[in-house]
Amino acid sequence: MDLSIFQSMMHAGIMGKLIMLILLLFSLASWSVIFMKFFTYRRARNASMDFLDAFWESKTLNDAYAAAREFALSPEAAVFVSGYAELKKISQARASGQVTPTLEGQLATMDNLKRAVRKAQVVESDRLASSLGVLATTGSATPFIGLFGTVWGIMASFQNIGERGSASLAVVAPGISEALIATAAGLAAAIPAVIFFNYFSNKVAEFDSNVEGFSTDFINLIERDILTRT
Repeated sequence: MDLSIFQSMMHAGIMGKLIMLILLLFSLASWSVIFMKFFTYRRARNASMDFLDAFWESKTLNDAYAAAREFALSPEAAVFVSGYAELKKISQARASGQVTPTLEGQLATMDNLKRAVRKAQVVESDRLASSLGVLATTGSATPFIGLFGTVWGIMASFQNIGERGSASLAVVAPGISEALIATAAGLAAAIPAVIFFNYFSNKVAEFDSNVEGFSTDFINLIERDILTRT
């Protein structure tokens, strides 16, 4: 009797094949997210480094804005673009006389800027964390799907014992083999998903920390500029 993994899968029942198909789909989706996020985070990190260098070397906010448009994959650049757009609105309101030209009036407009920057931070964090739920679902669900296949295979083995009235290896081996393969397949899908979910979650937290630091520096820079002009 050929009990290789492939032969065992091919000779499995309808339920066993369905379970293996589900686990395969979970695994393919998981690895697709892993490769996509790996390249996405690498491009975002490189773009952020280039943008920050250009930002601190810029003489004016207009120059920084041009750099931000060039490095659109950087979360810091996206936050700056949102803040810059809000600053343009504040400048237009100041020019039309809608903003009181006192220190209190100038600082009051900073609340709008802070809200715009905070909203951009949330958007970028959500963008970077998108699709990680696939890894979380794969890591938590596939072991139980494999366990279900294990139970089903053992049930098939006992059914064969009852039908043939024998507990020989030839009777129980196919069901046990199917059960063990389902268990292994479930773990094979879950383990890399859990590992990379934790890895990418740490990367997102690192991005969030860097964006928070840049946002604080950016807002402080604008506040100092307002104080020197008032």
